[in-house]
Amino acid sequence: MQPSSPRSTDDARSNAAHVVLGKLTSPYGVKGWMKVYSFTSPMDSILDYPEWWVRQGDTLKRFPVVQGRRQGKGLVVQLDGVDDRDQAELLSQAEILLEKAELPALSDAEYYWHQLEGLAVFTRQGAYLGRVEYLFETGANDVMVVRGDAEAIDRRERLLPFLPDDVIDEIDLETGRMVVDWDPEF
Repeated sequence: MQPSSPRSTDDARSNAAHVVLGKLTSPYGVKGWMKVYSFTSPMDSILDYPEWWVRQGDTLKRFPVVQGRRQGKGLVVQLDGVDDRDQAELLSQAEILLEKAELPALSDAEYYWHQLEGLAVFTRQGAYLGRVEYLFETGANDVMVVRGDAEAIDRRERLLPFLPDDVIDEIDLETGRMVVDWDPEF
């Protein structure tokens, strides 16, 4: 029941067809290469996809990946049609997206983060805690941010460890529901 990290872009601009894989951060050199911040795990698996959708504001454009590699502790990439530093600078801070349909299939016990975001979270006793807002990695385990809403027992934000068979009892993607072993006072 391990989550993988592509993030959802279920907003009006993306019509829920894409997940965010990372971000183009800044130019690297003078020949159009760019530094990449990857949300995938492992980080260089973002380079497994031969074409990326790049979103900057309301503009979404597809770019074939010419080549990419590890560079120091990060990644760099060269996109087709981005041939110099000025063109690369125009794409700084743009999001890297992939169509959800292009993601590899997972086993029944695995989930992509975008599948967990938005799930309603209930305790074993039926108390509604709120919805999974997003997930993030820590050294020990992934953590879910669950934010209470008007229907929840309160409007608190809770950090729940994503620990299958320990904290997470059940995930039902069809009903949009997750059951957790968690004390609402914690």
